Amino acid sequence: MIDLPQPTGAELWPPEEPGPQARLHKPWRTLVAVVEVLLAGLAGWVAFLCWHDSVATVVTTTDDGAVLESHRYFGGLLAAAIGLGTVAALLLVDAVRQLALAIRARSPKPKA
Repeated sequence: MIDLPQPTGAELWPPEEPGPQARLHKPWRTLVAVVEVLLAGLAGWVAFLCWHDSVATVVTTTDDGAVLESHRYFGGLLAAAIGLGTVAALLLVDAVRQLALAIRARSPKPKA
């Protein structure tokens, strides 16, 4: 076993950067979370519309009276619906993060 010297308080790595510490607790993050939830709802609604508009039913009647029904799928609208659903999910995850930072994160108390 190799015994390496342990760093003391003055030798901690990485060294602290000069300047003021960034604060995570910012109350305006609540507004950002609300806007993201609204945008996620809008994206979900548009995704729902795209999904339902991506399928067309085609009904054909033959000469002998048989009714043939088929479905036509539009890949662009399906891809848009999946993409918008993904964007809505990411917006909701980030809204939860923003809300958590707005409520809980506080700057560390100065050492005495």
